Amino acid sequence: MGQPKLVVFDLDFTLWDCGGLWVDCADFPFQGGENGRVTDSSGRPLRLYDEVPLILKQLEAEGIPMGLASRTSQPSWARDLLKLLGISECFEYQEIFPGSKVAHFENLAAASDLHYSEMLFFDDEHRNVHEVGRMGVHCVEVNSGISMDVFESGLDLFL
Repeated sequence: MGQPKLVVFDLDFTLWDCGGLWVDCADFPFQGGENGRVTDSSGRPLRLYDEVPLILKQLEAEGIPMGLASRTSQPSWARDLLKLLGISECFEYQEIFPGSKVAHFENLAAASDLHYSEMLFFDDEHRNVHEVGRMGVHCVEVNSGISMDVFESGLDLFL
């Protein structure tokens, strides 16, 4: 098979940590601080997991498009945080809205003209991994944020 033709990430507890909360439970508005530090209005740190920049750079270097599939009741907050963290432009496809991840992936397939079996998805919630996996997407359940090891285990699904 080779490699995925689209790599899709969930946001909360997969790419970022919002002080132990989901993005829609943090205190909006968010603020960009010194040294690239981002906080919510209560001062709670909002941060990418440590190896996310390396993972995104690797995918970009390999020319593999990236997407987001995030279920949140505050899509504009998630988009704001993506910009403040400096990664919004990394994702060609952004499906950020409340509801089932099945709808997210139906939209991703239509927009990318790819088959589900050509996609790789990382999410921290078992139910999402199970539901999307039944569609034929290669899925990896993430615990404690994505790491290079978890990312590479997903790529191995395409060997």
